Amino acid sequence: MEIRFEKEYLSELFNEGKTNNKKYRFQPQVIKQYIKTVNTLRNSPDTEFLYRVKSLHYEKKTGDLKGIEAVWVNDQYRLEFNSFKEADGNKIITICSLSELSKHYKK
Repeated sequence: MEIRFEKEYLSELFNEGKTNNKKYRFQPQVIKQYIKTVNTLRNSPDTEFLYRVKSLHYEKKTGDLKGIEAVWVNDQYRLEFNSFKEADGNKIITICSLSELSKHYKK
């Protein structure tokens, strides 16, 4: 899949391992696992493949979050994204647009 970052801090975390925005500070082990998760998404041919990677716990959200998909980064954090397909010549490419690294169960 092709990966796109909707928010600057997601790109910074992936490319630099840290972010300049103090609002988005994460523990080093969360950042390491985030990078690993994004690389898994990048190496996947499409979203159907994500069902087979049990550690990701891939799911399509319902209710208030309908239309959003998510995978686990660790037990505490989820990576939310939207996926869609685009035609590129004779090939169809799945694009994964990362939108948020959220703390699951945060109140």
